[in-house]
Amino acid sequence: MGRVVQKYGGTSVAGPERIKAVAQRIAKTAAEGNEMVVVVSAMGKATDDLVNLAHEISPVPHAREMDMLLSAGERISMALLSMALIELGWDAISFTGSQAGIVTDTSHTKARIIEVKAHRIEEALAAGKIVIVAGFQGVSTERDVTTLGRGGSDTTAVALAAALNADVCEIFTDVAGVFTADPRTVPNARKLPFVTYEEMLEMAASGAGVLALRSVEFARTHGVVIHCRSSFTEEPGTLVTEEENLEKALVTAVAQDTSEAMIRVGGVPDRPGIAARIFGDIAKERINVDMIVQNVSREGKADLTFTMPKEDLVRSGDAVRRIVSEIGAEDFSADSDIAKLSLIGAGMKTDPGVAAEMFSALAEEGINIEMISTSSIRISCVVNAMDIQRAVRVIHDRFGLEGAPAGAASRA
Repeated sequence: MGRVVQKYGGTSVAGPERIKAVAQRIAKTAAEGNEMVVVVSAMGKATDDLVNLAHEISPVPHAREMDMLLSAGERISMALLSMALIELGWDAISFTGSQAGIVTDTSHTKARIIEVKAHRIEEALAAGKIVIVAGFQGVSTERDVTTLGRGGSDTTAVALAAALNADVCEIFTDVAGVFTADPRTVPNARKLPFVTYEEMLEMAASGAGVLALRSVEFARTHGVVIHCRSSFTEEPGTLVTEEENLEKALVTAVAQDTSEAMIRVGGVPDRPGIAARIFGDIAKERINVDMIVQNVSREGKADLTFTMPKEDLVRSGDAVRRIVSEIGAEDFSADSDIAKLSLIGAGMKTDPGVAAEMFSALAEEGINIEMISTSSIRISCVVNAMDIQRAVRVIHDRFGLEGAPAGAASRA
């Protein structure tokens, strides 16, 4: 008998018939003798609907009350799925994040899990129950309801898998696994049977929407094996696991991200402490900065360019605007019409020609690069948003990542 944690996304539980289908799948796994813990997201677009409703009440909803509101979506899903399993003759019980023992810090709407007290889940499993847990939420150290941000249900599932020593954490979505590119952009993108934690971290950070970044970080830290697969088929998906025993392909995938914006601060005095001042003020706003580039100083002045989520562009701009004159900078500008293209592969660590080949392919297509950032297994370029799909196809073809045509509903 194994212990399995499963997570079902919003499209998987979008309505009564889909919830019943998920219950059938869970029942089948349980009938094989497995102890089952199931994490669910809100139904369909329920979270988006709640966000829109909040903004009809307040242009800037209070963070604590926003968490109280948004946590309702997953509670609906968990109760309905538990009912569906009971109708099938299984002993099921649903828990909210707080009832499941998910303890977080006090950062409303973007809380981080700091502990999982899974005693109540263990008791329910020992009693032969199937446990359904509301994803995306927990309880803070100050006993307030908190939510974990976008992709939080993935993080809930992996955290529970780690705390419960599960054999596997199955993430069920509307995609069949992890692909070499977004098949909506590249129809012949290939599904990958294995991806390392390191590669998946880079892909998630670069815009691949299959798994939430924090869930992969948690999995790597605690050694949780993730099986990413479709809730609509029985075919195997992609295993995310340790690097051992996996062949290191030169390039694994191409990812695209259109969710970022860019700010340029011009004529920044080139002296110690200026960058710390700029990014210190941005950090106070709890804004995550991605790429940062500073050009070579001329006449004691430099230009500083960085990217951040589009949703944080206004707050970032406000923070920078407040200090431009104070630090003696000349100007600043913002651009939301950008996209990030990333090439990822563990094999890049030992091959010096990948960057040159990537830049050459983009140059031949007349695609201009505005920023470049690298890690040991990733090369990212910022390009104009209107060029991103063409850029992805060009790079995917140049590095021979193609395979059999993938389903249109899948994405890298």
